[in-house]
Amino acid sequence: MAKEATLQVRMDSELKEQAELLYKQLGTSFAEAVRIFAKQSIEEQAMPFKIHLSSSGTKRILGIADGKYTIPDDIDGSNDEISEMFGVK
Repeated sequence: MAKEATLQVRMDSELKEQAELLYKQLGTSFAEAVRIFAKQSIEEQAMPFKIHLSSSGTKRILGIADGKYTIPDDIDGSNDEISEMFGVK
């Protein structure tokens, strides 16, 4: 499959550096990890990981990385951005 599209994502520079280091240690690149994420999402027709509320109910977290990453307060806006990113209407 030819790589014909470019995806730009804004994120915290420290998060980007940590992700790049992690994927390098795993023998791949951050860009390839994003492609894998997209392919897995399409295959499963869902996010390829579980999203849940914490048991305390006080802090919303993603079900990855032991709750290291928080869910944005405007999750609906983020979902809209994700839908646009993947061309889902």
